Amino acid sequence: VQFHWTAPEGGYRDFDHFLASLSQDKRKKIRQERRKVQEAGVQFRALQGADIQRADWDFFYRCYERTYLEHGNAPYLSRDFFHRMQQDLPGNWLMFIAERGGCAIASSLVALNDSTTGPATGVVAYGRYWGALERVDCLHFEACYYQPLQWCIAQGYDRFEGGAQGEHKMARALMPVRT
Repeated sequence: VQFHWTAPEGGYRDFDHFLASLSQDKRKKIRQERRKVQEAGVQFRALQGADIQRADWDFFYRCYERTYLEHGNAPYLSRDFFHRMQQDLPGNWLMFIAERGGCAIASSLVALNDSTTGPATGVVAYGRYWGALERVDCLHFEACYYQPLQWCIAQGYDRFEGGAQGEHKMARALMPVRT
């Protein structure tokens, strides 16, 4: 089972339009979580494709590696892997960088597919890798779900596949899909 967000026929005008489609409890929870990150002074930059520079990839890897190590695991993807993705498939990546006080503190990475043929038709954003150098309440949800969802809505994407594990994703409008 993975957890996916799927846009309805015709999509959403914006993130608020999407929120209006949710139950009051889900809307309230999402707004509270987003407000905590905003009140902590965190802002995001979204970079796509060739706009993601080597320094951004290096920063992302530093965050990714640290977060894995903090949880007692070695990161399973190497810096060389991400270097190759930057070189060979630059247009297939979307990176969010969280900043506070002008300093980058966290990052998330989403794979993009704009296939219009085959079994996975439509434009889809896949999963996310993430990491943080600082702890900020609800930063994970903002970097890994809300920023990608807001971006997908703005870009007219059909689906965001948030990956496996975590029924907590259902409270954030990603529904279980048997895969």
